[in-house]
Amino acid sequence: MTNKYEKGGTGALIKIAFRNIWRNKRRTIFCFTAVGIAVLFIVFYSSMIEGMIKSINDTVQIYELGHVKIVSSEFEAESEYMPVQFPVADGRNWEELAQEIYQIPGVRAVMPRITTMATLQESSIKHAILWGLDIRKEMAANYFNMTNRSDGLLDGEWPVDANEAAIGRVFADKAGLEIGDRIPLRTISANYSERFWSPVITGIFSFDYIKIDEQYIIVDFERLQRLLVMDEGTQSLVIYADDDRKSGVITAAVQEMLGEGNVVTEWGDNYWVAIMRMVEPVYVIVFLIFLIVASFLIINTVVMIIHERIKEIGMMGCLGMTRTEIVKVFFFESIFMAAIGALAGIIIGGTITGIFSQNPIRIGDMYGNTFSEMPMSQSIFLAFNSFILIRAWVMGVVIASLFTLIPSLKSAFVEPVEALRR
Repeated sequence: MTNKYEKGGTGALIKIAFRNIWRNKRRTIFCFTAVGIAVLFIVFYSSMIEGMIKSINDTVQIYELGHVKIVSSEFEAESEYMPVQFPVADGRNWEELAQEIYQIPGVRAVMPRITTMATLQESSIKHAILWGLDIRKEMAANYFNMTNRSDGLLDGEWPVDANEAAIGRVFADKAGLEIGDRIPLRTISANYSERFWSPVITGIFSFDYIKIDEQYIIVDFERLQRLLVMDEGTQSLVIYADDDRKSGVITAAVQEMLGEGNVVTEWGDNYWVAIMRMVEPVYVIVFLIFLIVASFLIINTVVMIIHERIKEIGMMGCLGMTRTEIVKVFFFESIFMAAIGALAGIIIGGTITGIFSQNPIRIGDMYGNTFSEMPMSQSIFLAFNSFILIRAWVMGVVIASLFTLIPSLKSAFVEPVEALRR
């Protein structure tokens, strides 16, 4: 049987190309470095962007919408004022409603929430937001401090069904409050009457989400429900699914159950979540630009290789190599340089992102909490998964290799006799 290697098959060309890349080690290392840095950037940048997206998604789900949120149509129309006069399902008993929702497949938890404005009477901070929660159930369902993966309680205890409250660390620092102090406040009830209340601070929390930490006063749901004269109703219900991908199905089922007069919102419809989805193509373009810039170094190197090895190209032609085979040799050299450089990039980049996937980056310290209204934790964990690494390596190899195809073709147009004369 004829040996394909002896006939100069593709295997032989690959072997020649691999040997050639080490003939000028300094030049080859420059190519490795260029592609490696570009791929390292892609790995790190991809991980950071995915980490930010996950942080926004988690923040929206935990603090704002759950996976599905129910409010009345009247509340939705005036949501910026946080009115408590428009309960879900016309004030129907929220526990009975929750039991019906639990019958929908995929529902993990249903929780009532009340959010309303309060005016503080004896504080340097004049306005705050009262947040009524079923605290035990809420803390059991989610990590409210995403950085430490805990309930976020720094000191004291969570309030119970009494005149008690918990405030954020930032709130406490700005107002000069501590555990045991009272917070005299005024709010408006569901029957439009003024309600005065002085809960005792029993706990100080840090959710690492600046909006909550500096503006919210957490109180027991049932206590706030009575204070605001809401009877058995609730301002909103949040639903958590076994899998957030089931949110759409649950949303449709709940909307059909409640009918008109209520607005059922899926977490994916949140403004910031939608914005991040819209700008994802921009990130891909940025990745490609970095790879293309890095590829220019390989293009330049390949052109130099062709120029410096012009006599060698002529010798290849005289020994019987076809133009196609000569092009393949140089093209394979480019692939090797891109592949090895990209591999180095994902090893280093993967190590860095792996470390920061367990140790958060303090984004808040970088931008000084300027975007406090953006639903994102002050610390983010970089995303670390095999898909990011494989995608970065493939992008590095494919883009860098394709951009060297044209200079590789230049070698095919060198006449062997003319090349030997130079």
